[in-house]
Amino acid sequence: MAAHPLGCTCFIIPSKMLRKLAEQTSDQQERHCLLDTAELSAHLRGQRSIAPMTLGIAAATGEKRRTVYDAQNKSKLPGKLVREEDSKPSADKAVNQAYDGAGATYDFYREILQRNSIDNKGLRIDSTVHYQNKFNNAFWNGQQMVYGDGDGKLFMGFTGAVDVIAHELTHGVTQYAVPGGLVYEGQSGALNESISDVFGSVVKQWTLKQSAEQADWLIGAGIMAPSVGKALRSMADPGNQALTWSGDDQPKTMAGYVENGDVHTNSGIPNHAFYAAAIALKGNAWEKAAPIWYKSLSLLTPNATFADMAKATAQAASLLYGADSAEQHAVQAAWKVVGVS
Repeated sequence: MAAHPLGCTCFIIPSKMLRKLAEQTSDQQERHCLLDTAELSAHLRGQRSIAPMTLGIAAATGEKRRTVYDAQNKSKLPGKLVREEDSKPSADKAVNQAYDGAGATYDFYREILQRNSIDNKGLRIDSTVHYQNKFNNAFWNGQQMVYGDGDGKLFMGFTGAVDVIAHELTHGVTQYAVPGGLVYEGQSGALNESISDVFGSVVKQWTLKQSAEQADWLIGAGIMAPSVGKALRSMADPGNQALTWSGDDQPKTMAGYVENGDVHTNSGIPNHAFYAAAIALKGNAWEKAAPIWYKSLSLLTPNATFADMAKATAQAASLLYGADSAEQHAVQAAWKVVGVS
């Protein structure tokens, strides 16, 4: 039996953001809540790197299978089964949002990219809601989705934003689509985060039927209180704190690349390259830009750099649209915009 690629425990809220918000608040309870989430996130990530992967349950080709569990504010996974495929909606809003968001992501990959669930073999999509108490994060743990409720003051829950759900599930796609997965550090780690932002944003655009020009290109809009900010990141203008939040330190080009920087920081560079490509290709980002990025995943290696991604996307554009095509030129020009060649 083939071994599963190693998955990362990948969080939507970076630990450094939680710590920064903890520094800024004068509310002791709020500070403890933020720091507890940051510590638990670090612990879970460390645990994941050595934990063996269990085999997921596959469905028949083309068959969508979602299950949602309730952790009942505890940390044991997956929790109590509360909704499965074709069962009636729950009275619990978070359950239905997790179910619907998983469905939108599955449908996008199936209809637009002809991918059969996360592993391309019909993997059942498992989600757990109400993880821990006031847990300010959501994550993919290499096997399933897990959602905290947020503290209700700074973070308002994570199941209501389809781009957050698609972002996290895409960590699973990357785990299987890139041969050996992408190492979660350095430029390969930043690419891992960027690929999730790319498809998180495109799933949102596809769901809303927005063109590349109409889209807001924000990640995580709506999951935080206005006092914290408007979104986690902007792909159109990385680092623009007026669009995101006061601690947004993402560089837009290689001129601002942070040596040994956090994977959520340097991901701004490949994010902006995708945005530039999608705008240049015109129309809907899911029609050309997303298929090019998706096809490039199988051309990467675990320690891929930004330059490797630039080459892979140019090669993918050539495979899909022909060498020297307008699409290939648009992709190559997009990487030059961010200083990667």
